[in-house]
Amino acid sequence: MVRRIDVTGADGVRLAAWEFADPPGAGAHAPADGPGVVLLHGLMGRASHWDATARWLAARHRVVAFDQRGHGHSEKPPEGPFTREAYVGDAETVIERLGLAPVTLIGHSMGALTAWQLAARRPDLVRALVICDMRASALGAASQREWGDWFRSWPVPFASLADVRKWFGEEDPWLERPTPARGEFFAEVMTERPDGWRPVFSRRHMMTARDTWVHDAHWDELAQVQCPTLVVRGLDGELGRAEAQEMVRVLPRGRYAEVLDAGHLVHYDRPEAWRAAIEPFLEGVLTGSG
Repeated sequence: MVRRIDVTGADGVRLAAWEFADPPGAGAHAPADGPGVVLLHGLMGRASHWDATARWLAARHRVVAFDQRGHGHSEKPPEGPFTREAYVGDAETVIERLGLAPVTLIGHSMGALTAWQLAARRPDLVRALVICDMRASALGAASQREWGDWFRSWPVPFASLADVRKWFGEEDPWLERPTPARGEFFAEVMTERPDGWRPVFSRRHMMTARDTWVHDAHWDELAQVQCPTLVVRGLDGELGRAEAQEMVRVLPRGRYAEVLDAGHLVHYDRPEAWRAAIEPFLEGVLTGSG
């Protein structure tokens, strides 16, 4: 069972959120009584990308996922702001207004950065973290230029969702090998317009949001996170093993897990392996042994 909630973000931006719950009597705990979990998608993502994760978590947790500003069904203010402060402030506001604290934050990519920045700033709100495939090192100006080139290469509008799946899953020059899950991921963030299928987000907004974090390293904030934290990487993802293990070393209570045969979209590529990687950690947090 999924319930739509609208929440006002840090500076009045409307955020579309969903609370996931098992049907009455299906789980060991009523969701309202369970510990809170907030799921934070990455750049270009949306809350629905967490459906598989949210549904098994809902048996023991009160689970909320929301479309971050500029994404999905949430508001897309023409000029933002799309700063780190804005994204962290939105997550903070959702947690407080929905009464979820102390919460477990599970973040993918940019959402993982938001999660650990919030945990560093407001340790009183955060019980535990799962960081999925997000680097702490600066990516630099070259990375931003590459993303700009990539966005310009998109053959929009797409004639059909089948074309979306084919281009992102097979034909995108950034791909090393065909990845059907990636095609499905991007099909989820397209909407039909009179001239064809286009992304639900502005690529200019995505570049603006990315520009606020790619030039800086985030090790200092990572070191300030005091709660139990699991760093997860896909074996073929963007976060290398050496950097991931250094992140674990820097974290006061860090742990490490990796998912075989998964790329950057770990939770979407391999949902069962992703669950196997994070569920023992979450169970430890729930029982106090984490």
